[in-house]
Amino acid sequence: MKRISKKFPYTKAIKDALISWAQQFDPCVILDSFSEYNPDYPHGFTYEMVIGVEAHQELISNADSFLKLKNFHDSQADWMLGYLSYDLKNELEEVSSNNEDFHYMNHLHFFVPKVLILVRGNELEIQSIEKNPDDIWATIQSTPSQGVTKLDRIDLTPRIHHAEYIKGVKSLKHHIQMGDIYEANFCQEFYAENVSIDPISVYQKLVNTSPTPFSVYGRWNHHHLMSASPERYIQKTGNAIVSQPIKGTAKRGTTSEEDAQLKKDLYHSEKDRSENVMIVDLVRNDLSKTAAQQTVKVDELFGTYSFSNVHQMISTISSTVKEGVHFTEIIKHSYPMGSMTGAPKIMAMNLIEEFEHTKRGIYSGSVGYITPNGDFDFNVIIRSLQYNANTQYLSYMVGGAITDNSDPEGEYHECEIKAASIKQVLAGG
Repeated sequence: MKRISKKFPYTKAIKDALISWAQQFDPCVILDSFSEYNPDYPHGFTYEMVIGVEAHQELISNADSFLKLKNFHDSQADWMLGYLSYDLKNELEEVSSNNEDFHYMNHLHFFVPKVLILVRGNELEIQSIEKNPDDIWATIQSTPSQGVTKLDRIDLTPRIHHAEYIKGVKSLKHHIQMGDIYEANFCQEFYAENVSIDPISVYQKLVNTSPTPFSVYGRWNHHHLMSASPERYIQKTGNAIVSQPIKGTAKRGTTSEEDAQLKKDLYHSEKDRSENVMIVDLVRNDLSKTAAQQTVKVDELFGTYSFSNVHQMISTISSTVKEGVHFTEIIKHSYPMGSMTGAPKIMAMNLIEEFEHTKRGIYSGSVGYITPNGDFDFNVIIRSLQYNANTQYLSYMVGGAITDNSDPEGEYHECEIKAASIKQVLAGG
């Protein structure tokens, strides 16, 4: 079906009204790069914002998901927005997830939006299947800007208590020393039950606190995602593929001198470099499965980049897709992203299931867009809150890579650094 398209002038003044308008719809996905805060992010962004609302067509899957996605995209040849949950891995490898599930996310959920909004620079493009873009633009301009409302304090309970987390890190180190794995991403959940929140207000406060380049607000029926992710999973532009795993985190300093030293220490950290290079090797191997010969390369190793609350070590790996490969194969052969599993992937994922207590849901999965010609850009869902409005269950997960160099207390402290923005939001006010 042909879309009606029209471009309009975009200014930051319209942004709050745009978000307030979009969040009314189900489904709704808002992808925001906050490019003004992240101008140096390697490989940048095709769009500053991508927003899709209401489903013209929809794909929800828990089996044969990549084949269904291929057929769905080939039949629609249109824009799609959606998510890949962490448990999509169970369709790809001999692994399973038997931990308790509190969010009940599908393996995969994509939709062709009735209204698509693309923001680039000072231009906003509305693509609509049914309505006149002029009418949509007029409605957006007249929508009251909700902004950030006052939030009540919410106290979350750790699913894995401190002593048990320390024990888990030590056990994983034992597996590493025995040669079972090189690295595992061990996460813990913090949760609250019977809480009522306004998800869009929580999202806006979160991204105001931490304006990261792969932020997303997502709504799929009663499931809400509020994410301030700094990490790109994978991007396709034509035949060019880019993956940018993050491994290595340091807090920001209170003075410019301390901040510069912390960033320098991160760059030279033997432990963080060890984490990072193992995942770089894993990503290189994943991309080689769909790449033309001798095109997989590491564009940047151990790049250190600063965000509002943390410094991150980001490496960039690229490849050129070999002829005849469908875009779904690129995702399929690299999923789940190595930065959220460990290496080797299958054994690491099995150990993750043993030591974690809940299913991850969309956490450590991905949200993104797919264009009509099969280009895409997907993030890694970290630094994120999940909310089930039906059960009033709110949670976030946080974790890190465990290696032989890991100090258990240091790993726990790193989790606290990563969760700082979320804790600040949930503190109320």
